[in-house]
Amino acid sequence: MSNSLQKTLVLLRHGQSTWNLQNRFTGWTDVGLSEQGHAEAIESGRRLATAGLRFDIAFTSVLKRAIKTLWLALEEMDQMWIPVRRSWRLNERHYGALQGEFKDEMAERVGKELVQRWRRCFDVRPPSLTEDDTRFPGRDPRYAKLRHEQLPLGESLKDTIERVLPYWHKTIVPAFGSANRVLIVAHGNTLRALVKHLDQVSDDEITNLNIPTGVPIIIPVNGAIQPIKSVREGIPAQLEKCGDIEP
Repeated sequence: MSNSLQKTLVLLRHGQSTWNLQNRFTGWTDVGLSEQGHAEAIESGRRLATAGLRFDIAFTSVLKRAIKTLWLALEEMDQMWIPVRRSWRLNERHYGALQGEFKDEMAERVGKELVQRWRRCFDVRPPSLTEDDTRFPGRDPRYAKLRHEQLPLGESLKDTIERVLPYWHKTIVPAFGSANRVLIVAHGNTLRALVKHLDQVSDDEITNLNIPTGVPIIIPVNGAIQPIKSVREGIPAQLEKCGDIEP
């Protein structure tokens, strides 16, 4: 691919998961795509193919709902051969002890206001897991090489941003040195972290920004890997302030 091509970043949230469908807190729980999510992933590939985008490299998390979305999209574009890099740093926000809980039931148990604080406040963490909990990521072999302090017991959006941005700066941005078009398939909150950084969104504003499932956000970037125009212009307007940020 010629270096004269405009550099482009595409952000894609995975298709609807089975726990999105059930309205449950998901986080690092490794659930698959729903039937709708499978269709959304294929449709995202069709949209990108129609836009004429051919990618040099793709990045995703280590959670199968994102990985499968990437596979399906690349297959639809006939680009399954491109290099793919996976990282736990692109995992969804870790929802601690809320993971697996039904949001409606939790609201009835502790009150809607508290649940909203856990979900919406920029720097408020959910109730933490304990290390003897079966959901503790230290029990999962995919995180075996992480240092103890890197294993979350629960994260706020602020924590998630602090996890994602080092990977953005140290790994994704340098990839643009040899790549013109980069695809990131990840999760609602990790993509919100990137949008916050790229668009310099305030702490208050980011709580109202939602990334829809299965809708590619195409971002032309300059040589400094900064958006040429607002990222938020690429997010469907009717969904930008959706009341249901990813569980």
